[in-house]
Amino acid sequence: MRETVKLISMEGFEFVIDREAAMVSQTIRSMLTSPGGFSESKDGVVTFPDISTTILEKICQYFYWSLQYSRGKETEFYIEPELTLELMMAANYLHT
Repeated sequence: MRETVKLISMEGFEFVIDREAAMVSQTIRSMLTSPGGFSESKDGVVTFPDISTTILEKICQYFYWSLQYSRGKETEFYIEPELTLELMMAANYLHT
């Protein structure tokens, strides 16, 4: 069984993704692996009060795309123009 992580958007929508995919983000990796500090490391649940469901969904897609890309599968990752600014701000926060 694969280990999963739950990411929760500001609206409360939950995305359950592979832990390996979540680790693409340096911020999430730190939250999940820090000894004792973050509740996320115990629960495997990360809440993002400032990231909308639409943006968090796109970020999850990017995590999986990034894993495939790192394994040599080079495909395009399309970003809708209207999501660009909000997505860049979220990516900056997540260090992805």
